[in-house]
Amino acid sequence: MRKLIPSKLLSGGKVRSALLASSLALPVLLAGLSACGGEAPESQVTGAASGAAAGSSSVGQAGRPVFIPMDPVGGGGANAAGGTTGSGTAGAGPYMLPADYTKGEKGGYKLGPAIETGSAGAPGAAGGPSSGCGTAILGVVRDFKGKNVPGGHPDFEAYSGSDASEGIVKDILGDDQKPVYANSGPFIDAKNGQQTTSKADFDQWYRGTAKVNKPYQVYFYFEPNGNVLTFDSSAFFPLDGKGWGNSCTEEGATCKKQDHNFGFTTEVHTQFNYKGGETFSFTGDDDLWVFINHKLAIDLGGLHHKTSATINLDKEAAKLGITVGNNYDLDLFHAERHTDASNFRVDTNLAFTNCGTIIEEPPVK
Repeated sequence: MRKLIPSKLLSGGKVRSALLASSLALPVLLAGLSACGGEAPESQVTGAASGAAAGSSSVGQAGRPVFIPMDPVGGGGANAAGGTTGSGTAGAGPYMLPADYTKGEKGGYKLGPAIETGSAGAPGAAGGPSSGCGTAILGVVRDFKGKNVPGGHPDFEAYSGSDASEGIVKDILGDDQKPVYANSGPFIDAKNGQQTTSKADFDQWYRGTAKVNKPYQVYFYFEPNGNVLTFDSSAFFPLDGKGWGNSCTEEGATCKKQDHNFGFTTEVHTQFNYKGGETFSFTGDDDLWVFINHKLAIDLGGLHHKTSATINLDKEAAKLGITVGNNYDLDLFHAERHTDASNFRVDTNLAFTNCGTIIEEPPVK
């Protein structure tokens, strides 16, 4: 049952209502898969009032409201294979990727509408109540130009490296649920060299910034894979032909277009119920940070080749400050900053309690 609670917006100080999302265990849907709720059309990118009225939301760190667009496959109760939502498996159909998703090695992805930020800064929600989260997880991707074209960002298409560079961000998530840059100036790794330019430039990676990035909703559709659910794409290019357009390799005003749009960041916010025995694994390039309970759990920052890391929650429970039976935030931040390849894979048996949120942000500057 959802419960109305008051939430104070940090970007305006107004008190509005938010709806707590119902608990939706993901692994229990291995046999009966359904996607969570309906995505908001571009014309419905409004603030908390419409989000609370039509969809589901919760309150993030420091009281910041977060909103959950519902039903990315337009289902409203039945999954793509004809199964039903809910916690049981009776009548559930086999796994089937919805037709409008781009297929990966496991699962697939779909780009949603552009996020037009206004005074509230977050999209509203469409669709009915969420009775089952299923395997579609909501995130945000932001498109950037590379530094080799006019108006490009200095951190994209700029540096290189072979191995992960730890220490670019602080170990604790910021109050706005964004990673905190550890330095004021450039981050220079002893092995890989310079990886970033400045705090001011890094702060644009996961925040709406006019004339710098263009944000879109994105959906990740997970596939049963033994005892875990997996999203795996060796060609993760959700923004091909969108935003600023595909990447350029030549410097100056002359742009030799690539087949793909390489310059973007990915941001995912969700929660899970810690039951004991869970793991979360990521494989990909480039930067990747995962925070659990607002504490850094995986650090694969910097420009690097395809690299993997796994967090075993039981072994790291004390460090993360988590206790079996409780719900905790999981926040993932990724960046694809250089042409050549874009790999993105997640394997997990976590029991997510919502299907992704978009965090309230101040108006675009």
